[in-house]
Amino acid sequence: MPLPPSGTKPSTTSPLPGRKPSTTTPTILPPPHLPRSLTTQMHENIYTLPNALTFSRLLAAPLVGYFVLQHEALMALGLFAYAGITDLVDGWLARRMDAQTVVGTVIDPMADKILMTTCVVTLTANGTLPLWLAVVVLGRDVALAISAIYFRWISLPPPKTFTRYWDFSLPSAEVHPTEISKINTLLQLLLVGNAMLLPVLPAAFVDAWNLWGVMEGWYYLVASTTVWSGLSYLGNKQAVRILTSEEQAHKSKTTQG
Repeated sequence: MPLPPSGTKPSTTSPLPGRKPSTTTPTILPPPHLPRSLTTQMHENIYTLPNALTFSRLLAAPLVGYFVLQHEALMALGLFAYAGITDLVDGWLARRMDAQTVVGTVIDPMADKILMTTCVVTLTANGTLPLWLAVVVLGRDVALAISAIYFRWISLPPPKTFTRYWDFSLPSAEVHPTEISKINTLLQLLLVGNAMLLPVLPAAFVDAWNLWGVMEGWYYLVASTTVWSGLSYLGNKQAVRILTSEEQAHKSKTTQG
């Protein structure tokens, strides 16, 4: 007697003498349930102290811009100094507390760019920085922002929805600034900081040391490193790396634990 097909339940009715065997339709057994790990997307814990400091820097950026436009130099300089300190502290704390997250690698440079963009725009608007320098700095940042949007989209596991796209607890890619990019960020911060500091200093001191003349030379230095740092991301596979599904699950588990 032939065996029933796999996945079916044979009929238990025995044929009577002189009658044809029963042709009852076999019952199809349901497939086994998929493991939970394959049907759900792991989330990482983004509520950490380093990330909180980074988000506070995001909130400080528009306030810095407001005080610059209102010619409140001391207030703008104070908030800018706070942003610079948190930029140093959040990374150190993340390593110290073993609280490094994928979202941190994205939000941290984003906070830097938003702060820098706000400062450059407002300082250019009030005539402190030249327009050509603002075009160079902002042009690079716009190009990097478009690239970040693209890499986030292609690295996001399906389903690709608007909500999931902005859910940064879903790790999908890592951003690692290049060495020249780190140097450029430092030079830009010094440029903006000095642009806020000079109006606070006594005019006689500024004129005696020709500090505005020194600033003009700084413009060209920052413009050069800005272009260089932007080009350094081209063809650098380590700068932006798309995570595999195994890496996404591992990072989610480690940050949740």
